[in-house]
Amino acid sequence: MDGTKRSNIKIGDLVDIVTKADQRSGVLTTGYVARVLTKSSNHPHGIKVRLETGEVGRVKAVRAAD
Repeated sequence: MDGTKRSNIKIGDLVDIVTKADQRSGVLTTGYVARVLTKSSNHPHGIKVRLETGEVGRVKAVRAAD
């Protein structure tokens, strides 16, 4: 699913994010959403979230729940 729409992202979802430090390399980090940080309904670079591990980044993909 698309990570640019806030409505696609819920707490507990498994997502792929890119952290600020990894923006240039494009390395993705996978984890579960603990908090949605972006207030607007959409963002062209991805909705900013905090993972349960504490990492913050923009969602590039929402993975399907098993």
